[in-house]
Amino acid sequence: MALHQEIVVVSGLPRSGTSLMMQMLDQGGIPALTDHRRTPDVDNPRGYYEFEAVKRTKHDSSWVADARGKAVKMVSSLLYDLPDTEQYRVIIQSRNFDEMLDSQEKMLQRLGQPAAPRDAIRRSYEKHLNKLEDWLASQSQIRTLFVSYNEILDDPQKQIERLVDFLDGAPSAIKMLEAIDPSLYRNRIK
Repeated sequence: MALHQEIVVVSGLPRSGTSLMMQMLDQGGIPALTDHRRTPDVDNPRGYYEFEAVKRTKHDSSWVADARGKAVKMVSSLLYDLPDTEQYRVIIQSRNFDEMLDSQEKMLQRLGQPAAPRDAIRRSYEKHLNKLEDWLASQSQIRTLFVSYNEILDDPQKQIERLVDFLDGAPSAIKMLEAIDPSLYRNRIK
């Protein structure tokens, strides 16, 4: 099936680099499906690229058909709600757990919210990701590519080549590369 008839879904855990991936795809020529409700802030200066209707997919998936040929961001726990009547190319973002948790804790602190204990979050996330990976492998309507945020920043050319190949050459590699701003990599584990 041609990419313009499929839906590109960018997914992952919170603070795993999904906004960067959406920026890369959008700048590369795959339009982002977003409602711009969540505006840029100190935690995501270029915006979140979210689409509120995604959160209600389990009860109302009417938006899904309109997403064909576009990229939409969806937290990984909601992937199970995608209707099997469409074809999807899912990009699963991962990130070093400590960096991701540092980023999440800093964001929660700025919002005045408490963070759960790290060990509990890590165990929960690992269990979720293992279950998700098994489920994705069993879904004939979903093709999946796993991409590391850390590897995008360490070796962007290689990761962009993988993305362009996965997306049948649709996005511009040069434009995707231009979307990467290393100065926004602020929670690096050294």
